Formats: sequence, C-alpha cells, structure tokens
Amino acid sequence: MILLPTRIKLWSKLTNCKRCFSTGMDDVLFEEKNNVGIITLNRQKALNALNESMVKKIIPKLKEYESKVRMVIVQGAGEKSFCAGGDVKFITENGPTAVSLDRGSKFFKQEYSMNSMIGNYKIPYISLIDGITMGGGVGISVHGKYRIATEKTLFAMPETAIGLFCDVGASHVLSRMEKHLGVMLGLTGYRLKGTDVVKSGIATHYVNSSKIESLKMKLIEDMRNPEIILNENTEDLSDIKFSLDPYLEKIDFIFSIENVEKMFETLEKDNSDWAQKILQILKEVSPMSLKITRKEISNGKNFNLNECLIMEHRLAYRCMEAKYSTDFYEGVRALLIDKDKSPKWSPASLKEIKDEIVSKYFEPLPKDLDLKFV
Repeated sequence: MILLPTRIKLWSKLTNCKRCFSTGMDDVLFEEKNNVGIITLNRQKALNALNESMVKKIIPKLKEYESKVRMVIVQGAGEKSFCAGGDVKFITENGPTAVSLDRGSKFFKQEYSMNSMIGNYKIPYISLIDGITMGGGVGISVHGKYRIATEKTLFAMPETAIGLFCDVGASHVLSRMEKHLGVMLGLTGYRLKGTDVVKSGIATHYVNSSKIESLKMKLIEDMRNPEIILNENTEDLSDIKFSLDPYLEKIDFIFSIENVEKMFETLEKDNSDWAQKILQILKEVSPMSLKITRKEISNGKNFNLNECLIMEHRLAYRCMEAKYSTDFYEGVRALLIDKDKSPKWSPASLKEIKDEIVSKYFEPLPKDLDLKFV
C-alpha cells in the first residue's frame, strides 16, 4: 500500500539533486545495434525523471526510428529507476504566473505528443521498466506494445497528491482495467510492485532484474519476432497471486461509484483496516484532483488514446490557470519545494466543489491552445 510519507520521500529525492532539472547533452542517450534503436533515459541522480530537454530529443528520434529500425527498446540508466516522473517542479517554481503557464503548456504538449506517438507506433516498442515507473515514466512505457517488469518495478500514478490528475494518457489505460482497479490506482496513487505490475496488466512480461541485460541482448541479436523471444524468456507467474486479489470485489464496488462524496461515505461505513487506510490517503490529497481524476477516467473509457490526451491537455492547462485553482502549485510547493508536507488545498473539501465547476476543466480550449499532435 502506498502511504503519503513514502511518496513524499521519493519525490523529495528528485529535487535534492542540483542536476535534476538541467538540460545537459547527456540526459538521454541514443544508439543503434543490429537495426534496433535503443533509448536510454540518463538522469540517474534524478531517477531518470523526464524534462523538456529529453522529450524534445526523443520525439524526432522516435520519428526517425519508426522508418529506419526494426524495433525500439527504451530503458533507464542505473539500477533504481526506469523513470520516476516528469519535471513538475520546473513548471511550477514561479508560482501561478504567465511564466509557469507557458512552460507547462509547452512541456505537456510535447510530452503528450510523445505519448501519442508511442501508442500509435508502427514497429515494436519495448520498455524495460526495471525500477521506479511513475507518472511520466508510465507515459513513456505503458502505451508501447511490450512492457517488461522485474522484481524492482514500482508502478504508481501519484498525481492527486500534488494537486494534479492522472495524465500522460492514464485516463485511457486506467479506465480499461478490470474491477475498477484503475480508478483506485488513479485516485490513491497506490503502488504496485514486481509481479503485481504484470498481474494488473500494466506490464506484459516479467523477468528477474539480473536477466534484464541478457534479455535485451537477445532482442538485439535474435532476428526473430520479439514477441517470440519475450515469451521464451518471461517467467511463468501462474502460481503467483495478485496481492490485491482479496480486495478486488471491494475495490470494484467502492470505486465504481462516480460520485466521490458517496465513495467517501461507502469507505467510512466499511470498518476494515484496508478501507480506513484507503480513506485516509484520499483525505490527504487534493479534493479537486479527486473529482477531476474520477471524471476523466469515466470519460476515458469511451475515448481512444489521442482523445484522452486532448482531454488531459485541457485539464493540465486549466490546472495551471490561477483563475481555476492553485492546487497544482500548492501541492508541488508543499511536497517538493518547501517540503513542509502541509498543502493547503482550495477548495478544502469535496462538498465545496460543484459538478459545474469540475465540468469547466473539461471544456475545449481556444483552437490555438488545444493539443495538436506533432
């Protein structure tokens, strides 16, 4: 189970490094071996978190590789992280100003365009998610055809804790998970580890971390269909149970509720330790984020990936506009900048947030601002 102190500690690590938000020439590496394009996210001290510099380099390379190589492999440098998220501190560090809005709009447009490219890629795209895979790291992996997890994999979408919502196409992915598991993951930021990442459908294959380099070399050297190679080398998890199996029916019942206040009431009536821990997590995150996230996941089940990304870009833009809410700036301030861990959400309670307020976040932007894919 994810607890907020753990999440805060991880995000704090992203901001303690002087190079975390640099735009160095080596923040992402590209190489070709035996007609395979290899992309390495190379910011180890920042847990390979995505910044604008990296996304700007990856997009043209993906375009080049699609008509040039037979497959693409994406990996994270080091032994701890595939990609721990996106550069939200850089976006919001000036507070709710025109500078932040401009930075954020540019970054989200580029990142979501990259997510779309991956989801619509014409050649095999293989992500070696060996380590922390959160937020932007989910976006650069989950839309590809193959995702390889290990015992080190740690998946989460923890955006509600910083006053944001599950983006990078998560509304498309989470809305399609069985038993409303995706709704629970999106609202709470719950962490899935190792084999659970496969059992939930986030990953397609599983190997021990010690074999990940060997698997990569087999994919590069063996000219057969990569799916054959992956199937030959993946571990059989049929005897391993999903850790959330005992709670799936309860998750399905509670998180199928679209009204967040009623969801809270249902959890409050459930006296189990599990329900009370989930309720405590939900009480600590942004109320506005909860309502936006629940609605976007509900919408997402009827949208294709590109439609989800267009919706999410509208939400991201509105979350950066001070006239709508300052929760995004406040969440990043409290957890990543000042680190007082005491965000002051506005509105502070669910009952203050009417449906018509939430609906405004989803309205189309002016044509020159809406997301157009590169």
